[in-house]
Amino acid sequence: MTRPPTAAQRRIVDAADPVTGRLKGTEAQLAALVRRGLAFRHPRPPRDHFLTPAGHRLREAPGDSGPAAAAEQSAPTPSGVFAARAGGEEGTAEGPARLREVRGAWQGLLELRRMTRPDGATDLPCAWERTHLVQAAALALEAAGHRPARAEGGGYRIRATPQPEAVAVHEPDPGALRACAATLEKAGWQVGEHTEPRTGARYVLASPRRV
Repeated sequence: MTRPPTAAQRRIVDAADPVTGRLKGTEAQLAALVRRGLAFRHPRPPRDHFLTPAGHRLREAPGDSGPAAAAEQSAPTPSGVFAARAGGEEGTAEGPARLREVRGAWQGLLELRRMTRPDGATDLPCAWERTHLVQAAALALEAAGHRPARAEGGGYRIRATPQPEAVAVHEPDPGALRACAATLEKAGWQVGEHTEPRTGARYVLASPRRV
């Protein structure tokens, strides 16, 4: 039976880039994660290490039981973890630093698409996007310059839906809603405009394309 990862290995996995899964650590630490099937080394330069699907599952799962895991779970959560804005968040940072952060995350997502496609193409969403629908759609919109909703109103709001692999994009301005749909379509999403039966408000239903 495979031994659970050590506390140090778990910290490296937890600290992986939330979008690309890129890892940082010593060569020995990263090689140990590769042997466990939690990471792989990219064949092309700079030959960085990234989480495998098993590594992503470990990162998103609750910590293991035991004294070491309990100590880690009691530690404060590190700040500064990137999260795309789905609309309605409070107290979010603005300015050039946020813009650089968003653009960097989008480039990282394109790199993840390239690495996980046999042909290296970046036109279709990857598996990570299919399991993080709201965050993936929000990143595509924010990176393209669309404005997420704020407390004072206006801007897009992305919400999960009962439909598999689909999110709803709400935007009170009809022109801005169509612009959001165009951005998602360009980013590899299938989109369609619909009307809320009760309110008559228009919204966009979007899902990642497979072909």
